[in-house]
Amino acid sequence: MSTTDAYRQKMEAELDKYRARIQMLRAQATDAGADARIEYERHLDGLEERRQEMEKKLADLSDSSGEALEDIKAGLSSAWEDLGRAVDEASSRFGR
Repeated sequence: MSTTDAYRQKMEAELDKYRARIQMLRAQATDAGADARIEYERHLDGLEERRQEMEKKLADLSDSSGEALEDIKAGLSSAWEDLGRAVDEASSRFGR
């Protein structure tokens, strides 16, 4: 297995964890009042968009090599940190 494949698999596993956390927060949103539920959904939709962007970047990773590969990895790292912070903030804000 190449280094790129191992990296991609690691990122996919982490992405699955974020997907599960977002789904858990969505489930909690159903218990919230109407106003709170609207706020939950707005934030969770944003998280879902970020997660989908990560999936696209992972797909690009598979199709790249050399210098382009390193650029994509750098972009992935930055986007990954942003997604992680956003999910953590949502969990702190809305989690119970």
